[in-house]
Amino acid sequence: MTEPDLDYDSLRRDGVLQVSRSNTEWLSTGWNGGRCTADRAYNVSVPDGWDRTDLERYVDERLERAGFGTPDGASAGPVLLTGVDIADARGARRGPVTAYATAGISNPAALPMRPTPAEEVDAVGEGSEESALEQGRGTVNVIVGTTRALAPGALANLVAVAAEAKAATLLAETGFPGTTTDAIVVGHDPTGSPAEFSGSGTIVGAAARACVRDAVRASLRAHYEAADLSCPESVEAAAYGVSTDGQATVFHPALETSESRTTNE
Repeated sequence: MTEPDLDYDSLRRDGVLQVSRSNTEWLSTGWNGGRCTADRAYNVSVPDGWDRTDLERYVDERLERAGFGTPDGASAGPVLLTGVDIADARGARRGPVTAYATAGISNPAALPMRPTPAEEVDAVGEGSEESALEQGRGTVNVIVGTTRALAPGALANLVAVAAEAKAATLLAETGFPGTTTDAIVVGHDPTGSPAEFSGSGTIVGAAARACVRDAVRASLRAHYEAADLSCPESVEAAAYGVSTDGQATVFHPALETSESRTTNE
């Protein structure tokens, strides 16, 4: 039986996952992110002890080594970096959406629902400006593509939809909503059937949620079973991680009344 053409085809080679679809508009939250139009997006696995800071050169080297180099002047497309072996990448497809994920949580990011009052928390250690991948073999990277043509706001919202699905899946599977280094890339076909919205109640949003859930879950299981690793049970038990224990100051937005408006004028 002949395999059908894939909407967002993929190929793994030398620690790099390439996701391909011609003339895709991508939006990335990762390194060198933002919007771009390119035929491909990538997820690159970095080795243990990796400490490179010249990321542009490093990415070029890795893509070239894997045979994914691009012609001069062409955009390589969005690139994500991960401490998870690309062999543990998994994909999922539903309707007009395809998603790929790599998932490891050696650096979990917990968000307690009973935070410590702000005055009792030492802010040091809650966050840092360190390079994302300096903190262990973790990171949950997700690449989501749809064959629909999304409105600008719908493409941006697809990031939120994917992040929500990732967090819900990780909470169910690990007890953590994410790691300190997670990143998402979403893409759409500007020539496809138009879609003004991408929320969870739409065809694109519902499909994206299912694809992200199933790809993240499958990658988690591949990573931790194949490598004979154990998911950390807490931030304290993890090799690296952070818990946002501090409490923010909550306030009620000011209400302008006709009297105060007259006074201000």
